Amino acid sequence: MKMATRPFFLAVAVLPAILLCLAALSAQAELRTSEKSITICQKTTPSLERELADLDVGLGSPIFIRIFKKSRELEVWVQPEPAEEYRLFKTYEICTFSGGLGPKIKEGDERSPEGFYSVGDRQLNPNSQYHLSFDIGYPNAYDKLLGRTGSALMIHGDCISVGCFAMTDSRIEEIYTMAEKALRNGQHSFQVHIFPFRMTTASMKKHKKSKWLAFWKNLKEGYDFFEETHTPPKISVAESRYVFAPDYPETAKNQRKKTKLYN
Repeated sequence: MKMATRPFFLAVAVLPAILLCLAALSAQAELRTSEKSITICQKTTPSLERELADLDVGLGSPIFIRIFKKSRELEVWVQPEPAEEYRLFKTYEICTFSGGLGPKIKEGDERSPEGFYSVGDRQLNPNSQYHLSFDIGYPNAYDKLLGRTGSALMIHGDCISVGCFAMTDSRIEEIYTMAEKALRNGQHSFQVHIFPFRMTTASMKKHKKSKWLAFWKNLKEGYDFFEETHTPPKISVAESRYVFAPDYPETAKNQRKKTKLYN
């Protein structure tokens, strides 16, 4: 009987690994490209590899993005293997965005969103009329719960914005290349956190009379989580609030931890 059941147990043991491989292949198959995006990624790759090497990180490692409206900054963080914490790769100047501080409420208000968003492979647009772009995923579950509307909110090039976050073409080329490489390398999706400003205690005090203060206090919880851990949290929505909890980083080391937990 022991000899007969051994193949069954072996099959169960390797099943999680097979499923992970199939998921990665599926992501690669769905990743859209164009002649333009392929040419740009090939051009941008050598310089990115050299810069990332200074952080002991390879191109294709998981990424994480934070945006700060007031200072017009977009941060790209990368996760080295096998470390769990993300490292700041570069802070890019945002060319322009529209609507000032505060969240986007409805379609056509020409405001840029604030909150916590996620970008998967299908949200990349290699044929964008704004050079290159990716959809941040607005409205998310929180926005929909509050009845907020809008669509096609992007991070893109061409330095023109009507509700999006516009970069210069050279900057979006780097950001897009890192996003595509990470997704192609197996990252299921990457988070984009958008804040009105750096949510320090001092900054919150300066804006204590804002009508968005309660909303910003909730955003600050997510801001503080990453500041303390350098790991993007797992985000859910409950009782019209964002809720934050620890999440496993997408590393081979921690993927092995997940497999052990589920077997």
